[in-house]
Amino acid sequence: MESLITAIPGWNDDASFGFNQGTMIVLVFALLCCFCIRIILAKYIAEMFLKLGIKQKIAEIAIRDSSGTLGTAVSSGILMLILQGLVNEEQAKFPKIINDVALPLTELIFYFALIFWAFRLVPAIYAIVDKFDGDGEMEGTTKTLISALESMMRFFIVAFGAVLIAGSLGFDLSAVLAGLGISGIALALAAKDSISNVFGAITVLLDRPFKVGDWVVIGSSEGEVIEINLRTTQIRTSIDSVVTFPNASLVNTPIENYGLRRWRRYQPFLNLDLDSDPASVEKFCTDLLKAIENNEKTTKKDESSVRVQALGPQAIEIACNLYWDTSSSTEEKELKQDFLLNVLRLAKSLELQFFEPRLRRQE
Repeated sequence: MESLITAIPGWNDDASFGFNQGTMIVLVFALLCCFCIRIILAKYIAEMFLKLGIKQKIAEIAIRDSSGTLGTAVSSGILMLILQGLVNEEQAKFPKIINDVALPLTELIFYFALIFWAFRLVPAIYAIVDKFDGDGEMEGTTKTLISALESMMRFFIVAFGAVLIAGSLGFDLSAVLAGLGISGIALALAAKDSISNVFGAITVLLDRPFKVGDWVVIGSSEGEVIEINLRTTQIRTSIDSVVTFPNASLVNTPIENYGLRRWRRYQPFLNLDLDSDPASVEKFCTDLLKAIENNEKTTKKDESSVRVQALGPQAIEIACNLYWDTSSSTEEKELKQDFLLNVLRLAKSLELQFFEPRLRRQE
């Protein structure tokens, strides 16, 4: 710095307003450069980020809105370094206000701009989560994860920024940090359950043992996950009641998730009338098994079966075993309906009757 700025012609010549000529030239040049850097970054930094393939609208808006603040932070940071270099340069001459006001003010602007840039950029977490998620859809679980991450990021940005600004204003950080440490311990002890629930929620959201819409068994409760919040998770049971679990308890609780099944097994029992023709019953079993094997949605075909299970006192019991290649509960219901309707059509075509206890009692 010294060899560069002292090489300016007429460095030691007097200028005006308390500046020598070299200092005046350096300041004017620095201001022009910082102004140009601010304009360039505000215009092009957003385009550079958006070329990375960001698809989330909220992340795109966050990047565009924060680019100008980033330009302010970078340009004020460069100006701060130049002013510090001039202050340390013995041959530089400038009014006392530069050291007492301009330099601390530039440093304060730099920290504020840096904090506001980071704060405005927080919604860009949508793009990061979407990049790792990969399916392009924002499910309820993903949105809850993003909300938790946004809250934590904003907290750390504000806390870290407060420390930087306090230091630039000349506060004794050791005393402030000691006070915050004591207050933090007291606050942590008073809110340990809430804090454990929040970290439990983050663990659940990151590990993803289930998502909204999955049918799960947690402890003695079974139902559909309807909501995942920062403190609690709610499931709706088969009797339409809602069970609420503190997220902290989910970390050490075994969870059975039916929604993560790679296939769905179906084992219905069909009861045919005892007076049915054996040849028709055999053809019924054979044709039904072929229909199962020919269905493009069935899997594990070698383990599929349709067999006479037992001859009861009033009915012929036929046991079916088949597997569907689906992870969707809605599609499973549709497949089950198609299967049962196909059973009904096949039985009618072979003139087979299903066993009906009420008819037997009437006889």
